[in-house]
Formats: sequence, C-alpha cells, structure tokens
Amino acid sequence: MACFFRRKIAEKLGRALQQSEDVFIPALTAVPVLKKQQGADFRLLIGTLRASGILPSSGDIQVQTENLATQLKQDNVVEHISAARGIINFKVNRKLLAQKLLEPFGNGENDKFGLNSELFNTLTTGTTLVEYSSPNIAKKFHAGHLRSTIIGNFIANLKQSLGNDVIRMNYLGDWGMQFGLLGAGFGQFGSPEKLKQNPLQHLFEVYVRVNKEAENNEDMKQAARDFFRQLEQHESHVVSLWQQFRDITVKEYQDIYERLGVHFDVYSGESFHQDQAQEVVQQLQSRGLLKTSEKGTGVVDLSPNRDKTNVCTVLRSDGTTLYITRDIAAAINRKEKYSFDEMIYVTDKSQENHFSQLFQILLAMGHSWADGCRHVSFGLVQGMKTRAGEVVFLEDVLDEARARMLNNMSQSNTTKELENPEDTAEKVGISALIIQDFKGPLQSDYKFNWDRMLQAQGDTGVFLQYTHARLCSLKQTNKGVEAVAFDPSLLSEQTCTAILQHLLRYDEVLYQSAQDLQPKHLVNFLLKLCHLIASAHRELPVKGSPEAVAQVQRKQSKVTNVQRSMLSPGQRDENPGHHTSKQNVKTASVCVSVLFSAATIVDLYPKNRALYCQNKIMLVCRIGSSLYSEKHFSANKNCTITFITRQH
Repeated sequence: MACFFRRKIAEKLGRALQQSEDVFIPALTAVPVLKKQQGADFRLLIGTLRASGILPSSGDIQVQTENLATQLKQDNVVEHISAARGIINFKVNRKLLAQKLLEPFGNGENDKFGLNSELFNTLTTGTTLVEYSSPNIAKKFHAGHLRSTIIGNFIANLKQSLGNDVIRMNYLGDWGMQFGLLGAGFGQFGSPEKLKQNPLQHLFEVYVRVNKEAENNEDMKQAARDFFRQLEQHESHVVSLWQQFRDITVKEYQDIYERLGVHFDVYSGESFHQDQAQEVVQQLQSRGLLKTSEKGTGVVDLSPNRDKTNVCTVLRSDGTTLYITRDIAAAINRKEKYSFDEMIYVTDKSQENHFSQLFQILLAMGHSWADGCRHVSFGLVQGMKTRAGEVVFLEDVLDEARARMLNNMSQSNTTKELENPEDTAEKVGISALIIQDFKGPLQSDYKFNWDRMLQAQGDTGVFLQYTHARLCSLKQTNKGVEAVAFDPSLLSEQTCTAILQHLLRYDEVLYQSAQDLQPKHLVNFLLKLCHLIASAHRELPVKGSPEAVAQVQRKQSKVTNVQRSMLSPGQRDENPGHHTSKQNVKTASVCVSVLFSAATIVDLYPKNRALYCQNKIMLVCRIGSSLYSEKHFSANKNCTITFITRQH
C-alpha cells in the first residue's frame, strides 16, 4: 500500500534532516498518472518543508532541492531519486510496488484498502450527525431534494468509512403556516376517498388550489391562521389530521429512498421541537439577546457593533415561533440526546445565511459546541425535466432515467438477455444520475443533460457500471485464478504499472474528500481508474495469446480485483443486473476491490441492488478479450428546474 512506500521515503528524509519521519508523511504525495508516460511514483515539494520551518525559508530553493536529493540514497525500495525545480521525485521498485499494493487482497482485507493509511491519523473521529434530504411533508418528493439526499448520503458513507459513528437524520418540514393552509384547504377541497387512492397527489392538488384561493380571499387566509393556531395548541381533531398527512408522506418517501439506496437512522422534524422553541425564546430573553423590533417581532442582533445590520427574526408579532427558532431548539436537543462531536447540515447554497445565523446564535447562547457544526451547501441544477415537461417530482425523474436507459439497452447489440431488464435499467440510470451530480464542485450550478448522462463512453455512471460488469465477467470466465500462485514480477508492462501507480493515490483522495466533503475527488479517481482499465483490456489480451503467455496473463488478473471493489458501492451479497449472475463473486483481481470500496462511499448503486454487488475491485492487468464492446448511448434533450431543499 502507499503508506508503506511513504514511510520508507520519510525515513530517508528524517535521517538526512534529523527530523521525525512523521513530519514528512503529509508532504509526500503520489504522482498522478500521465498518458503514455512512465514517471515517478512519489514527490516531495520543497516549498512545503520551507513553509513548515524544516528548511530555511530564505535562499535558493533549487539549491536546497538538489542538496537534499544528493543526501538521499537509493535502495531496494526506492530505486531512483531525482531533483526537479523545487521537487524531489521518487521511483519505487516495480516488483515491490505490485507486491505491496496487492498484499491486502491476498490477506482478505479487500474492504480495508486505503482506509488504514496513516494520513488519517490527523483526522479526529467520534460521533457525526448528518442532516440531509429534509423534504416537506404532505407534498410529493420534489426533484430538488435529490441533491441534498445523495450528497448527504455520500458524506455519511465517507464519515462512517473513516471510523466515525454516524447518525443519519431526515429533518422533515412537518410544521409551519403551510399546514394551516393545507388543513383549511383540505376541509374545503379535500376528499377522503381520493386521499386513499393517491395520497400525496391529492394533497398536492389541494395545496395548489388553496394557495390560489388564499391570494384573493381574506377568509381563507384567516382560516389557515386559525388552523395552525389550533395545531400549536394541540387540539385533537387538528393534530389527528396533521398526523395522518405526516404518516402518509413518510411512507411514500421511504419508497423513493429505497429506490435510491438511502436509509436514515432517525426521522425527525420541526414538530418535535415546537415546545422547545418557546424555551429557546425564554433563554434568549434571559441572556438579553432577544429584542423587539418596530414591527413587534422578536429579533436577535448579530451585528458586531450591535447596529442591527445583521438581525435575525426568531419570533412573529403574534408570539409564534419561526423556522430558525425551531432549528435552534433542534440543535440543542440533538446535542443533549446524541452527544455528537460534529453536526453537518446539507442544503442548497441559498440557506448559507440561515445557517450562519443559526451557529452565531448558538454560540451567543453559550453553546461552544456550535463550532463543530457545519453547513455543506450546493448549487442549482438547470435542465432536469421529463419528456412531459411538467412539474418535476423525483419519482418522475427516476422513472425517466429508467425508461431512457431501458431504451438504450434494447438498442445495444451487446446487451445480454436479462431476467429483469427494468431493474437493471433502474440501477444503471440511478448510477448515471449520481455520477453526473458528483463530478464537479458541489457549490457550482450545472446543466443537466440526459444525453450526456446516459452515454456508455466518457466520464459517466454508465461507463463505471459497464467497466465493473466487464471485470466481473472476466472474473467469472477465469474462475479459480485467485488460487494460483501470484508472481508480482509479471506485472511489468506500463499499462499494469499505470494502474498500480493510480492506486497509490487512493488514500490521498479519501483524505482530500474527508477534508472538504466533496465527492468529486473520489468520482474522478474512479473515472480515471476505469479509463486505465479500458487500456488494459485493449493492450493486454488473453485470447489469442500463446498458451504459456495466456496462463501468465490469467494469473495476473489478480490486479483486477482492486478496481472492481472500488467500482461497486454498497452491495455485498446479491448480483442482479446488467451482465450479472446471482452469486457472490470472490476477489478475482485487485482492481475490482478498489472500485468497490470507493464506490460504496459514493454509493453508485442502491444498497443490495448493485450490478455485481461485490465488495471487491479488479485492478485489470491481464484480461481476457471475450468482453462486451462499448457503444455510445443516446437519449433526448432537456429543459430547466431549480433545486429546493429544506425550505419549509
């Protein structure tokens, strides 16, 4: 593994500079693989040593680089050391590179690959509470909640993989004046029969109708206020109707989460904290933080000079609480109940000011743990509409992805006869949705494109699934290869070395994702790995080679297991889907294993529903040529939608 080589190089540096070798570990990075070019494996930036005080910050950096390089001696681990402009490059022994990288897979530690790195020693672990998805009850699951759902799920997976105890919370929008409108509207426009037949659709229709009615009808507005006041006063008939709406919604949402492979440990909501919100108001008063505005509302002045340039309203003029008041109460309650070390909120970037004010108020109330609270925001998506071009609900988007993928599969001459093609199309379609969303920075807006998303070639989720399926097919074709003695010296071709060099970066990629909670690092690492695998498929065939060569090449498919493991996220037992078989597939090569562990974090496939639900990742080196040919898939054009999350 990379940490073995990093440690060996750090030992050399420690002896040369008379420093602890530990200080050099973070400064040594694996070199990204370049096309058709065999370069160094690790590099050290001299600027990093100057910045940390290990080397003088003054003087000629190139002289420092060359002087240090001459003090470092080659050995049987590091076979070449060279100095560039402010950089020292290290090339490790090729046989040892293969041996150490593949070692965990021979020891049955496939799912631990990259996770035992000493890079993670600087990360603190503990209890992490992640709040994500957070849709509004009594409404169909809007497509705008997709980003919060999958990004939050990624963060929870990542934190858990790195040794944290993770609490996955869905904080439902189940309180507020909108329920006054819905309650009053249901009394006038609702139908118990329609509610049984199509619950959320009927509630949505009632909500749209009552909103339109309230625009010009003061009596309807008053009826909504009365209903919400009765709800806050816990009048039984009103609470009963509200509870019915809530139960109906959660049940339907759980069906959507099942399709996405997402689960929650806790379903919470604003309603849980309505009484505690009044306690928050009293605490703010007792601390002298609550002021009354000219409009009669209760506000907290957060401006540095108390000049009311940054005021947060926490109480309406009629004495009812607001969304942020309940958020304050919820945060305090969660700390008392779960004793979390960090809490992460995942919502769109329009709520950045809301969470900034939330954290400031908590700190002003004396809750120092609020420094451990963090808001992960994301941008908007334009272009997500179905063919019908109607209001986009997430269920419609998932159905559209499945239908388009099924159409593409039916037109491809490489698609095998499937037991359940619709199920396979859904898995591949959802993978494509996730990968398109995760490729770029979370805060950036991006244009959704059905055609690009569902292509089999290029940097897409379909390409990742396709690569994984090929690797699994290779594994099945060469059953028993893992039982053959493995000789790492056979992995000498540049195509093999490039894959091994790329795998050296895995722990660094995980570390980078742990720092900024961005999935793009892992996703782009996987996509690069898939392109390297594709090169190995083309350049190192088994079929057609002399028997002696082919036998060696089959043995070398061990490397394939690492990659397959990284490509298959979250599934370990079953094997439904595209080019699949319903059996557990053991480690066939190193590539498959790495693909699985990384993809488990990204969560490309729904839990227990992945294509080739494996816990392995094949690092393709010598692979057979009885493989599926690739083909461009195409679909239709798109339009526009804005993402909405946690705006209750």
